[in-house]
Amino acid sequence: MKLYTYFRSSAAFRVRIALNLKGLSYEAVPVHLVRDGGEQKKPAYRAVNPQGRLPSLVVDHAGSEAVLTQSLAIIEYLDEIRPEPPLLPADPVLRARARAAALLVACDIHPLNNPGTTGYLRDVMGQPPEAIAKWYGHFIRDGFAALEQMIAPGPYSFGAAVTVADLCIVPQVFNARRFNVPLDDFPKLLAVNEACMALDAFAKASPGAQPDAE
Repeated sequence: MKLYTYFRSSAAFRVRIALNLKGLSYEAVPVHLVRDGGEQKKPAYRAVNPQGRLPSLVVDHAGSEAVLTQSLAIIEYLDEIRPEPPLLPADPVLRARARAAALLVACDIHPLNNPGTTGYLRDVMGQPPEAIAKWYGHFIRDGFAALEQMIAPGPYSFGAAVTVADLCIVPQVFNARRFNVPLDDFPKLLAVNEACMALDAFAKASPGAQPDAE
């Protein structure tokens, strides 16, 4: 497997955790999201992923290479080819709740504070850094307020086993801290983050542990 990744990409962080949990080895191919205007925008990477987003996972399929995109789709693929440990609860209600928490992060929080959005606010809309920081913090805190009510730590988001929700929450907590978003109002999320980061699969997937970390 070959993973196109960037050390600070929260979507790539999610997939790195999943690969580690599943015990799957992979070749990391760094794609710098900032240098030279963003390597993800260059033709070389667009040929891999037309959307120009990270991550992309290249896998063997029927004797040839297949490229998978979108972090949650990749995580579901990994869960299907390597069922243990499962990343979704067996109980159908808990399964739906774990998916909902993951989607809240991936679809409601992350798109509003990823580099594409904040770069547009800066470069096209002419917003100053303090306005962008306010935008960033608002959408993280708004989403986290809902997540704080949705999860039931035990010690992970939905009990004693890691789920896809944890794979999405931990990178978003990292991002919030990186941009100095106050998190004191979210003790359950912080407890989940601490429990997850005590696991090797999470620690080894963290941005600071990546070969392209700066």
